[in-house]
Amino acid sequence: MKQIKTLLTVSALALTSISFTASASTAELDKLLEQVKSDRISEVKINKKREAEFKAARDQKQSLVNKAKAELKAEKARQKRLQQTFANNEKRITDKEVELDNAKGTLGEMFGVVRQASGEALGRVSTSIVSSQPEFSNRTATLEKLSEAKELPTLAELEDLWFALQTEMTESGKTVSYDAPVYALDGSESTMTVTRIGVFNLLSNGEYLTYNTENPASPKIQPLARQPEGHVLSAAATYQGQGSGFSSLYLDPARGAILNIFKQKATLSDRYHQGGVPGYVITGVLVLGLLIALERFVTLFLVGSAMKSQLKNLNNPNTKNPLGRILKVYQDNKDADVENLELKLDEAILKETPRIERGINVIKILAAIAPLLGLLGTVVGMIGTFQAITLFGTGDPKIMAGNISMALVTTAQGLIAALPLIFIHSIVAGRSKSIVHVLEEQSAGIVAAHAEKEQA
Repeated sequence: MKQIKTLLTVSALALTSISFTASASTAELDKLLEQVKSDRISEVKINKKREAEFKAARDQKQSLVNKAKAELKAEKARQKRLQQTFANNEKRITDKEVELDNAKGTLGEMFGVVRQASGEALGRVSTSIVSSQPEFSNRTATLEKLSEAKELPTLAELEDLWFALQTEMTESGKTVSYDAPVYALDGSESTMTVTRIGVFNLLSNGEYLTYNTENPASPKIQPLARQPEGHVLSAAATYQGQGSGFSSLYLDPARGAILNIFKQKATLSDRYHQGGVPGYVITGVLVLGLLIALERFVTLFLVGSAMKSQLKNLNNPNTKNPLGRILKVYQDNKDADVENLELKLDEAILKETPRIERGINVIKILAAIAPLLGLLGTVVGMIGTFQAITLFGTGDPKIMAGNISMALVTTAQGLIAALPLIFIHSIVAGRSKSIVHVLEEQSAGIVAAHAEKEQA
């Protein structure tokens, strides 16, 4: 019974809970239904608003399309008008060109001639040394305008062209001195008195100047990188310093081109160094030979002077000279017979001969070695030339010029060294032979005198 009561109690509690839950769920569903209805009304309003905006945008786009079509139609019409106007203008231009050609007549040829003459005159005037004068420094403006003109020149412009040509022609026959800035090779500027010889050369302080126009905007007067030979500069200095009268002067008819070429000419020092090592050895041989020859000249001169003094006093021999020593041998052997005395004197002469002839054969050998060294340099230079030809071909002669210079210069150096050495050797050898001849002559005289004494 107790269990049945418990079950009934639990069942009652369960029914009460279910009833309460069902009541709560019904309220929430009603609330959800109301929410759905409310959202539906809002969504309908939003959709209507969006639909209205879309219709408004569609009407606006259609208006833009209609406007664009109208503009396209207008542009097409404008295009047709412009095409017609362009065609009419082309025809009008053609007619005007024909009319212009008929109006110009032969003036068209003059237009071309003026442009050509102006261009040629511009090139001549801009590089002319006449433009180095301050009063003629601005002559190119009119010529530049005429050389680039695209219309017929005016009468004033034609006169300017005529004046420019006439000025150049007139100034080409004048010698004028004026002050102008001269730019040294290091860039420094100084005002100097410049003498212009026609259109050929510029002189200042006895030196030749050049008109550098590499930069047409700022041409400069500059000294030559290397001046001509001394006699040319001497004539220029004499001419520039002479106030009146006539004087000779070397001119460059190429208007400075020849002087610019001559500054590339190798000097004597450059040619010497082109010989290279063989050339330096030849120089050493020459210097050594000259030193030996100088020593022999001085020694033989002193010996000759001492012997001349000894010849004046044969009875008092001086052992500081060869003849005195020969006489001393005679005095020491006066009691000897002729044969022994002759042998003693010959022995004394043989002792003196090496001292007198010392170094003379060395000069001769050096004179023979010098041209052989030159020939050696020639061979070395030709070997280098053939190597350059093998590597680089014969397209550029400058590549071979250095070795060819060595080949030729060393030959010349060898001959130049040999000639004075041979000449000096012959002089020194002759001087030594004359001294030996005096010794032999005095020795023979002593022997002859001693033989006469014995016979007596």
